[in-house]
Amino acid sequence: ATNEIGVFEMEDSGLSEVPNPSEMLLSGRPQDTPGTCVTCVMEGVRPVLAEVQALLAPTSFNVPRRTANGFDFNRANLPMGLPYGVLKKVELARTLMSNPRMIILDEPAADLAMIVALASSFRDKPVSGDLAAIGEVGLTGELRSVNALGQRLSEVRRLGFTKCLIPARTG
Repeated sequence: ATNEIGVFEMEDSGLSEVPNPSEMLLSGRPQDTPGTCVTCVMEGVRPVLAEVQALLAPTSFNVPRRTANGFDFNRANLPMGLPYGVLKKVELARTLMSNPRMIILDEPAADLAMIVALASSFRDKPVSGDLAAIGEVGLTGELRSVNALGQRLSEVRRLGFTKCLIPARTG
């Protein structure tokens, strides 16, 4: 079908289908480590869970260096301009945003997880291992709803997550 993805893994015998992409993308995820958060993105019509990692490090440069791996670079830079709390202090640090399993997180639903991972890294406090974050963050810091939220929450629940940060307004 159109708008559908297939996930394959290269093995000694060739390509084999990955029956549960979310489980594969989260395998080996570090537990109780600051700077990580799980989100759910839509790949075609399929909800897929992915981990977001953020690392903040002090810098002596006037303009901190920022890199994004597996994220749209401009989207990853958005939180640095937000005027609220900890995110303003992120300006002073070198930032690395990463998605370790390299599914490209280019949809707005990953914004909230990115901000949670940044705050977690900044505060050096891990995010609960059973929490996922799904939501778009606007230019003024407001949290916006995303499409297919019901499907996303079903996938989050199916993989054993018991808490999920989502926008208060879902319609």
